[in-house]
Amino acid sequence: MPDKLQPWFALPGHAVVTLEGRDALAFAHAQFMNDSRPLADGQWQWSGWLSPKGRVLALFVFLRRGPECAWLVLPDADAQGFADALKRFVFRSKVAIDVRDDLHVSGCFGDIGACGSGGSREALIPFAASAAPTDMRMIRISEEPGVPDDDAVARWTIADLRAGIPRLPASQHDKWTPQQLSLDRLDAYSVKKGCYPGQEIVARTHFLGKAKRGLVVFTTTTDVAPGDPMPETDGNGEIVAVATLPDGTRLAQAIATL
Repeated sequence: MPDKLQPWFALPGHAVVTLEGRDALAFAHAQFMNDSRPLADGQWQWSGWLSPKGRVLALFVFLRRGPECAWLVLPDADAQGFADALKRFVFRSKVAIDVRDDLHVSGCFGDIGACGSGGSREALIPFAASAAPTDMRMIRISEEPGVPDDDAVARWTIADLRAGIPRLPASQHDKWTPQQLSLDRLDAYSVKKGCYPGQEIVARTHFLGKAKRGLVVFTTTTDVAPGDPMPETDGNGEIVAVATLPDGTRLAQAIATL
Protein backbone atom coordinates (compact mmCIF):
# COMPACT_ATOMS: atom_id res chain seq x y z
CA MET A 1 0.00 0.00 0.00
CA PRO A 2 1.37 3.47 -0.84
CA ASP A 3 2.62 5.69 1.97
CA LYS A 4 -0.14 8.20 1.25
CA LEU A 5 -3.55 7.30 -0.14
CA GLN A 6 -4.93 9.26 -3.07
CA PRO A 7 -7.78 11.61 -2.10
CA TRP A 8 -11.41 10.96 -2.90
CA PHE A 9 -12.75 13.98 -4.80
CA ALA A 10 -16.38 14.92 -5.41
CA LEU A 11 -17.89 14.15 -8.83
CA PRO A 12 -20.45 16.93 -9.41
CA GLY A 13 -23.37 15.99 -11.61
CA HIS A 14 -23.28 12.35 -10.47
CA ALA A 15 -26.27 11.19 -8.46
CA VAL A 16 -27.47 7.97 -6.85
CA VAL A 17 -30.95 6.52 -7.36
CA THR A 18 -31.85 3.43 -5.34
CA LEU A 19 -34.33 0.64 -6.07
CA GLU A 20 -35.40 -1.23 -2.94
CA GLY A 21 -38.04 -3.86 -2.24
CA ARG A 22 -39.07 -7.41 -2.97
CA ASP A 23 -39.48 -6.71 -6.71
CA ALA A 24 -36.55 -4.28 -7.14
CA LEU A 25 -34.36 -6.55 -9.26
CA ALA A 26 -37.25 -7.91 -11.32
CA PHE A 27 -38.41 -4.35 -11.99
CA ALA A 28 -34.90 -3.37 -13.09
CA HIS A 29 -34.70 -6.38 -15.40
CA ALA A 30 -38.00 -5.43 -17.05
CA GLN A 31 -37.11 -1.77 -17.53
CA PHE A 32 -33.38 -1.51 -18.22
CA MET A 33 -31.45 -2.44 -21.33
CA ASN A 34 -28.86 -4.78 -19.81
CA ASP A 35 -29.32 -8.22 -18.29
CA SER A 36 -28.61 -7.80 -14.59
CA ARG A 37 -29.63 -11.35 -13.62
CA PRO A 38 -26.07 -12.78 -13.73
CA LEU A 39 -24.81 -10.16 -11.24
CA ALA A 40 -23.97 -11.26 -7.72
CA ASP A 41 -24.26 -8.96 -4.73
CA GLY A 42 -21.60 -6.26 -5.02
CA GLN A 43 -21.14 -6.63 -8.79
CA TRP A 44 -21.92 -3.89 -11.31
CA GLN A 45 -22.40 -3.23 -15.00
CA TRP A 46 -23.23 -0.40 -17.36
CA SER A 47 -26.91 -0.18 -18.21
CA GLY A 48 -29.52 2.37 -19.20
CA TRP A 49 -33.16 3.23 -19.72
CA LEU A 50 -34.54 3.67 -23.22
CA SER A 51 -37.54 5.33 -24.76
CA PRO A 52 -39.99 3.13 -26.70
CA LYS A 53 -38.14 4.29 -29.84
CA GLY A 54 -34.90 2.85 -28.50
CA ARG A 55 -33.25 6.17 -27.63
CA VAL A 56 -31.11 6.45 -24.50
CA LEU A 57 -32.92 8.42 -21.80
CA ALA A 58 -30.30 7.72 -19.14
CA LEU A 59 -27.00 5.86 -18.98
CA PHE A 60 -25.83 4.65 -15.59
CA VAL A 61 -23.77 2.25 -13.52
CA PHE A 62 -26.04 -0.48 -12.14
CA LEU A 63 -24.75 -1.91 -8.86
CA ARG A 64 -26.48 -4.87 -7.24
CA ARG A 65 -26.33 -4.34 -3.49
CA GLY A 66 -28.43 -7.30 -2.42
CA PRO A 67 -31.38 -9.51 -3.42
CA GLU A 68 -33.78 -6.61 -2.88
CA CYS A 69 -31.60 -3.58 -3.58
CA ALA A 70 -29.78 -1.91 -6.49
CA TRP A 71 -27.98 1.42 -6.71
CA LEU A 72 -27.84 3.40 -9.94
CA VAL A 73 -25.05 5.95 -10.44
CA LEU A 74 -26.17 8.51 -13.00
CA PRO A 75 -23.73 10.99 -14.55
CA ASP A 76 -25.07 14.12 -16.27
CA ALA A 77 -28.73 13.29 -15.66
CA ASP A 78 -31.70 14.86 -13.93
CA ALA A 79 -31.88 12.21 -11.22
CA GLN A 80 -35.21 13.40 -9.82
CA GLY A 81 -36.79 13.60 -13.27
CA PHE A 82 -35.47 10.12 -14.07
CA ALA A 83 -36.80 8.69 -10.80
CA ASP A 84 -40.21 10.33 -11.24
CA ALA A 85 -40.52 9.00 -14.80
CA LEU A 86 -39.49 5.51 -13.69
CA LYS A 87 -42.07 5.50 -10.90
CA ARG A 88 -44.86 5.71 -13.48
CA PHE A 89 -44.08 2.11 -14.44
CA VAL A 90 -44.08 0.61 -10.95
CA PHE A 91 -47.79 -0.28 -10.97
CA ARG A 92 -48.17 -3.12 -8.40
CA SER A 93 -44.48 -3.97 -8.13
CA LYS A 94 -43.06 -3.89 -4.62
CA VAL A 95 -40.24 -1.45 -5.28
CA ALA A 96 -39.35 1.98 -3.86
CA ILE A 97 -37.43 4.37 -6.11
CA ASP A 98 -35.56 7.20 -4.40
CA VAL A 99 -32.96 9.84 -5.19
CA ARG A 100 -30.46 9.50 -2.36
CA ASP A 101 -29.16 12.92 -1.46
CA ASP A 102 -27.41 11.35 1.51
CA LEU A 103 -25.18 9.26 -0.77
CA HIS A 104 -22.32 11.07 -2.48
CA VAL A 105 -20.33 9.97 -5.54
CA SER A 106 -16.58 10.48 -5.41
CA GLY A 107 -13.68 9.53 -7.66
CA CYS A 108 -10.06 8.53 -7.16
CA PHE A 109 -7.23 7.88 -9.61
CA GLY A 110 -5.63 4.53 -8.88
CA ASP A 111 -6.68 1.08 -7.74
CA ILE A 112 -8.08 0.12 -4.35
CA GLY A 113 -4.58 -0.06 -2.95
CA ALA A 114 -3.89 3.55 -3.91
CA CYS A 115 -7.32 4.88 -2.97
CA GLY A 116 -8.13 2.88 0.12
CA SER A 117 -11.14 0.75 1.00
CA GLY A 118 -14.24 1.88 2.79
CA GLY A 119 -16.67 0.72 5.40
CA SER A 120 -19.67 -1.52 5.06
CA ARG A 121 -22.00 1.41 4.40
CA GLU A 122 -20.25 2.45 1.20
CA ALA A 123 -19.59 0.88 -2.19
CA LEU A 124 -16.40 0.94 -4.22
CA ILE A 125 -16.38 0.36 -7.97
CA PRO A 126 -13.18 -0.29 -9.98
CA PHE A 127 -13.53 1.89 -13.03
CA ALA A 128 -10.83 1.37 -15.65
CA ALA A 129 -10.52 1.57 -19.42
CA SER A 130 -7.72 -1.00 -19.38
CA ALA A 131 -5.41 -2.83 -17.01
CA ALA A 132 -2.72 -0.14 -17.39
CA PRO A 133 -1.93 1.47 -14.01
CA THR A 134 -2.42 4.95 -15.49
CA ASP A 135 -5.98 4.01 -16.48
CA MET A 136 -7.09 2.72 -13.09
CA ARG A 137 -9.86 4.70 -11.39
CA MET A 138 -12.28 4.10 -8.56
CA ILE A 139 -15.77 5.37 -7.82
CA ARG A 140 -16.97 5.57 -4.24
CA ILE A 141 -20.62 5.83 -3.17
CA SER A 142 -20.70 6.92 0.43
CA GLU A 143 -22.36 9.07 3.05
CA GLU A 144 -19.04 10.94 3.19
CA PRO A 145 -18.66 13.54 0.40
CA GLY A 146 -15.42 13.85 -1.53
CA VAL A 147 -13.26 16.96 -1.44
CA PRO A 148 -13.86 19.63 -4.12
CA ASP A 149 -11.20 19.48 -6.85
CA ASP A 150 -12.00 21.08 -10.20
CA ASP A 151 -8.76 19.88 -11.81
CA ALA A 152 -9.42 16.27 -10.82
CA VAL A 153 -12.99 16.48 -12.14
CA ALA A 154 -11.73 17.82 -15.47
CA ARG A 155 -9.20 14.99 -15.65
CA TRP A 156 -11.96 12.49 -14.83
CA THR A 157 -14.20 13.79 -17.64
CA ILE A 158 -11.30 13.57 -20.11
CA ALA A 159 -10.66 9.98 -19.01
CA ASP A 160 -14.36 9.14 -19.54
CA LEU A 161 -14.39 10.57 -23.06
CA ARG A 162 -11.18 8.79 -24.02
CA ALA A 163 -12.60 5.51 -22.68
CA GLY A 164 -15.69 5.88 -24.88
CA ILE A 165 -18.03 6.55 -21.96
CA PRO A 166 -20.64 9.00 -23.30
CA ARG A 167 -21.08 12.06 -21.09
CA LEU A 168 -24.44 13.27 -22.31
CA PRO A 169 -25.82 16.71 -21.46
CA ALA A 170 -29.59 17.16 -21.36
CA SER A 171 -29.71 18.15 -25.05
CA GLN A 172 -28.37 14.72 -26.00
CA HIS A 173 -30.85 12.61 -24.02
CA ASP A 174 -33.56 10.73 -25.96
CA LYS A 175 -31.62 11.24 -29.17
CA TRP A 176 -29.33 8.27 -29.81
CA THR A 177 -29.69 4.49 -29.80
CA PRO A 178 -27.27 2.32 -27.80
CA GLN A 179 -25.59 1.26 -31.05
CA GLN A 180 -25.11 4.85 -32.19
CA LEU A 181 -23.43 5.59 -28.85
CA SER A 182 -21.27 2.45 -29.36
CA LEU A 183 -22.38 1.13 -25.99
CA ASP A 184 -21.39 -2.37 -27.08
CA ARG A 185 -17.88 -1.27 -26.06
CA LEU A 186 -19.15 -1.07 -22.49
CA ASP A 187 -21.31 -4.23 -22.70
CA ALA A 188 -24.10 -1.87 -21.66
CA TYR A 189 -27.07 -3.49 -23.41
CA SER A 190 -28.45 -6.92 -24.22
CA VAL A 191 -30.11 -8.21 -27.37
CA LYS A 192 -30.95 -11.60 -25.84
CA LYS A 193 -32.81 -10.81 -22.61
CA GLY A 194 -36.58 -10.47 -22.47
CA CYS A 195 -38.58 -7.41 -23.40
CA TYR A 196 -37.75 -3.94 -22.12
CA PRO A 197 -38.62 -0.48 -23.46
CA GLY A 198 -36.90 0.02 -26.82
CA GLN A 199 -35.76 -3.62 -27.02
CA GLU A 200 -37.36 -4.21 -30.42
CA ILE A 201 -35.41 -1.33 -31.98
CA VAL A 202 -32.14 -2.44 -30.37
CA ALA A 203 -32.58 -6.08 -31.45
CA ARG A 204 -33.66 -5.18 -34.99
CA THR A 205 -30.66 -2.89 -35.44
CA HIS A 206 -28.34 -5.57 -34.11
CA PHE A 207 -29.61 -8.51 -36.14
CA LEU A 208 -30.15 -6.59 -39.37
CA GLY A 209 -26.80 -4.86 -39.10
CA LYS A 210 -28.16 -1.38 -39.76
CA ALA A 211 -26.07 0.62 -37.28
CA LYS A 212 -24.37 2.95 -39.73
CA ARG A 213 -23.25 5.51 -37.16
CA GLY A 214 -21.23 5.19 -34.00
CA LEU A 215 -19.26 7.10 -31.39
CA VAL A 216 -15.91 8.59 -32.37
CA VAL A 217 -13.44 10.48 -30.16
CA PHE A 218 -11.15 13.16 -31.58
CA THR A 219 -9.27 16.33 -30.73
CA THR A 220 -9.83 19.69 -32.39
CA THR A 221 -8.75 23.30 -32.08
CA THR A 222 -12.26 24.37 -33.10
CA ASP A 223 -14.48 25.67 -30.30
CA VAL A 224 -17.30 23.09 -30.43
CA ALA A 225 -20.26 22.28 -28.18
CA PRO A 226 -22.81 19.43 -27.94
CA GLY A 227 -25.21 19.64 -30.89
CA ASP A 228 -22.66 21.25 -33.22
CA PRO A 229 -21.70 19.52 -36.46
CA MET A 230 -18.44 17.63 -36.35
CA PRO A 231 -15.81 20.01 -37.83
CA GLU A 232 -14.29 19.42 -41.24
CA THR A 233 -16.66 16.60 -42.16
CA ASP A 234 -19.22 18.39 -44.34
CA GLY A 235 -21.93 17.77 -41.77
CA ASN A 236 -21.14 14.08 -41.26
CA GLY A 237 -21.34 13.88 -37.50
CA GLU A 238 -22.76 15.65 -34.46
CA ILE A 239 -20.92 16.54 -31.26
CA VAL A 240 -22.34 14.91 -28.13
CA ALA A 241 -19.74 15.77 -25.46
CA VAL A 242 -16.69 18.02 -25.11
CA ALA A 243 -13.86 18.54 -22.62
CA THR A 244 -10.95 20.95 -22.68
CA LEU A 245 -7.45 19.45 -22.58
CA PRO A 246 -4.64 21.09 -20.58
CA ASP A 247 -3.17 22.62 -23.77
CA GLY A 248 -6.50 24.29 -24.58
CA THR A 249 -7.53 21.99 -27.43
CA ARG A 250 -10.87 20.19 -27.31
CA LEU A 251 -11.41 16.50 -26.77
CA ALA A 252 -14.80 15.64 -28.25
CA GLN A 253 -17.14 12.73 -28.77
CA ALA A 254 -19.36 12.73 -31.84
CA ILE A 255 -21.83 10.44 -33.56
CA ALA A 256 -20.54 9.94 -37.09
CA THR A 257 -20.88 7.58 -40.04
CA LEU A 258 -18.53 4.65 -39.55
